[in-house]
Amino acid sequence: MDMQTTFTPLVADHKRRLILFLFLMTAMFMATLDNQIVSTALPTIVGEFGHLERFGWIGSAYLLSLSAVMPVYGKLGDLFGRKYVMMTAIAIFTIGSAVCGLAISMNTLIAARVLQGFGGGGIMVSIFAVNADLFEPRERARYQSYSSLVLMASGAIGPVLGGTMSDLFGWRSIFLVNVPIGFVVLTGLAFMLPYRKPARRPKIDYAGALLLALTTTSIVVAADGTELFGSLLSPQCLGIIAFGVICAIAWVFIERRAPEPIVPMTLFRNPTFGLLLIISITSGAVAIGMVNYFALFLQTTTGLSPSMAGLLFILLTGGIVCGSLSAGRLIAARGRYKPFAVASAACSTIAFTSLAFVHAGTPIVLIGGLMLLHGIGIGLAQQVPVIGVQNAAGSRDVGAATGAVTLSRMGGASIAISIYGAIIAAKLGNVGASIAGVSDIEQLTPKMMAALPAATREAVANAYAGAFGPLFMTAAGICLFGLLTSLTLKNAQLPGATKKFESPAVAEAAE
Repeated sequence: MDMQTTFTPLVADHKRRLILFLFLMTAMFMATLDNQIVSTALPTIVGEFGHLERFGWIGSAYLLSLSAVMPVYGKLGDLFGRKYVMMTAIAIFTIGSAVCGLAISMNTLIAARVLQGFGGGGIMVSIFAVNADLFEPRERARYQSYSSLVLMASGAIGPVLGGTMSDLFGWRSIFLVNVPIGFVVLTGLAFMLPYRKPARRPKIDYAGALLLALTTTSIVVAADGTELFGSLLSPQCLGIIAFGVICAIAWVFIERRAPEPIVPMTLFRNPTFGLLLIISITSGAVAIGMVNYFALFLQTTTGLSPSMAGLLFILLTGGIVCGSLSAGRLIAARGRYKPFAVASAACSTIAFTSLAFVHAGTPIVLIGGLMLLHGIGIGLAQQVPVIGVQNAAGSRDVGAATGAVTLSRMGGASIAISIYGAIIAAKLGNVGASIAGVSDIEQLTPKMMAALPAATREAVANAYAGAFGPLFMTAAGICLFGLLTSLTLKNAQLPGATKKFESPAVAEAAE
């Protein structure tokens, strides 16, 4: 594993670094916003194209392709340099957005979302890798807290923004708005971001890239097995799981022998890398994976309108802001990230365990307080996995390590979304038509619920509260697992701006 004696930023001028960082955050906001912004526009899209049975794939197709290409982009950045790899990702995303906005059918839109995801995955990975080139480790902690803030803020405001734009300008506007923004970001990076040529000859691990993409795809599709095939134990789902296992075994075999592996197996020799991947998975499951379910919970159990439920998300976002900014500054000052991983998981475990016992009629103030606590938990550890793996990896593998941890976060989110959905569907399915005046509880919209008689509305709210109890307990269990994993981390010391850049082994051993 190679070492570098001193850190030399890619851009020396501080003002220019800040302008570049603004362009990077704009690109990240585009890519992450599109994971959530489409949710509130889905009924309008289905009304135009039909094919209600396929609407879920408008979101899943983006998440699936985004997750599959993340490690590939990280490796390409290590081999060819960050600048042109990132610009290519932004260009693909922008073209995909234009095709989405001009889609003529449901199938066209789903295909365009796949293309969009191929670009979005590259944007998310490349941004963290470019940050590693721009800022030294301790300073990076503060700026990556801003990155994480953008990541979560886009998820929180996406549904509200998507619904507003769809009402005012039509659903196509939520995609077409990315085209001018993407062009501006591309122009800014072309002129302001220097190209640093890697010191080694590119050797692309095509077999490893394909096998990893197939493994990731199998995991996400299998997690959606209940929706796609009716059961996780169906022959189709079991076949996909078996195929994914075979691809994973073959991928490990290939990576051990590849001269330039997509994810170097040497990274796993450092136990910190594996622990941080687990923390990233649990973080994605309860942060990204829970956003839409919070919105559903608020609208079905409290009677809040979509707009009022959206306003309550201010508490969640506010907690993320406080936690992320505070943690970023403290990590930058003290150089320790383990305490924030522990505190983050503890906050979210307490919040979800409490939410599991919330019933219909619980005061909104209490629910808001628990959302605030969870938001603080999310913010405290947003940047921990990325900073940790970048510190544990050698400089030549920063991109690959960043891609792996970002993939694990999105993979945790996509798998958790399917698990949460299966829990809700199973619990509501047991209700059936037992509520008078309700033929299918799952098809009730907030407006339809508001028009129901008071007794019926209360019965529906109690049914949903009963379904969300097991869901929140599942989320609490995921957080508890993340807490136990965080406690086993070494209390690593990040190298500071005035210190020599220590080798990963020295940094990990520092107490």
